[in-house]
Formats: sequence, structure tokens, C-alpha cells
Amino acid sequence: MFSCSYLRKKGNGMIQPIIEQKLHQAFHPDYLKVENESYMHNVPSGSESHFKVIVVSDRFEGMRLIGRHRQVNQVLAEELANHIHALSIHTYTPQEWQAQISGVPDSPMCMGGGK
Repeated sequence: MFSCSYLRKKGNGMIQPIIEQKLHQAFHPDYLKVENESYMHNVPSGSESHFKVIVVSDRFEGMRLIGRHRQVNQVLAEELANHIHALSIHTYTPQEWQAQISGVPDSPMCMGGGK
């Protein structure tokens, strides 16, 4: 198993906007948040390797969690294959989002690589 230090490619600030654009086009979300969490890991400053996405869309109605995650992974397949080391996915319908009391869980800190 690789530690977070496995991917050390320095980003150029281009991955996050691509993620946002692709998710907007695919899901027409009521709410979308893309967080670059690379700073929490043992990667060079400015890296774009670890992300959390929150997508609220009525397109998730009637879908199980695994199906929602598969759709997000499919939309971001190129980025996952070439740039992204880790992706935390949080998907909700508008009704589920309204019912959120505790908010979106925090991502864990890096377990490897010296951070």
C-alpha cells in the first residue's frame, strides 16, 4: 500500500477548476464544493493530489450511495487516472442536504509519509 507521499507531482492550479466544471456539467448541482486537501498530506506545497467533493443534486434521487460514487468517479475518470491520488466523495439529494445536521465529515489526516 502506498503512503500519501507516493504522489509527489506538483499541481499548477488547473485540476480543481476542471473538477468543478465537469461536476457542474454532469450533475447541475444545487450545491457544489471542491476542496483541495493536498496540504493535509506529505506532498509538495501547491500540489493538487487529494480532493474532497460535495455534490448536492436531484440527479441522485433514487440512487444508492455506491451508484452516486460510481457516477462521480466516471465523470472524473481522466483526472483520477492521471492527477488525483485520493478523492473523498460526499453526494446528497437536496432533501438529504437539507436534513444534514452534523455537516460533512472531515477528511482524516495523512497516515503516512511524515505528516
